[in-house]
Amino acid sequence: MLPSSELKDWLNKDLPRLDKVLLILATSACPLSVSQIREIAASAGLRELKNKNWNVSQVLGNSKGKAIRTDKGWELTNAGKLHLRDLGVSKMSPSAMQVAIDLRAHLVKIVDGATREFVEEAIKCHEAELFRAAVVMSWLGAMDVLHKHVHTNHLNEFNAEAKRVNSRWKPAKTPDDLGRMGESDFLDRLAAISVIGKNAKEELQKALGLRNGCGHPNTLKVGPNKSAAHIETLLQNVFERY
Repeated sequence: MLPSSELKDWLNKDLPRLDKVLLILATSACPLSVSQIREIAASAGLRELKNKNWNVSQVLGNSKGKAIRTDKGWELTNAGKLHLRDLGVSKMSPSAMQVAIDLRAHLVKIVDGATREFVEEAIKCHEAELFRAAVVMSWLGAMDVLHKHVHTNHLNEFNAEAKRVNSRWKPAKTPDDLGRMGESDFLDRLAAISVIGKNAKEELQKALGLRNGCGHPNTLKVGPNKSAAHIETLLQNVFERY
């Protein structure tokens, strides 16, 4: 959320102790121990924290839910991220930030480990403002969900429709086999057997178009709201449905 290169400038501002410690947490995608927090502070010029003049655990413990302590260390919560956004740390709008929060809330419901990794990486990319990467990773997660849903629930219907359209189609037996079909064609087959509706297919085709633009070298620019809209489309039409 906050590049380490910008931390020094933030820590030199006249901010409360809590905000400064939250800013340090915002530089890491992983939980931090108190000793790690002190080391990062010292490297950014905040030596008073390194000299143990602050009770870091007490400061974070009084954060009213902006940070929590897990067995791996202290980490920023969604409330903490929103608080830092209000300080101006993130360029994302409230709606774009809310998409990441909603997706994190859904993350715990994803049972399949591979799918969960795709989605978690997409969230991290979005929060780090790597928006093209967020578009690509969230699409991969959505396709993983759809492949596995079809394999479990509609494989015979899918293979029959695929064979009807293309006599050369070799019936899929595994989720990976479904990946042999182009993604646009795959969405068409899903609509034909009523796994997705016509309007949902149109929205997913648009999302695929953006994914293709983001996945290849070009001059396409993607901002926080475009990334958020893309992820929200996948959240509502794939992740929350299947």
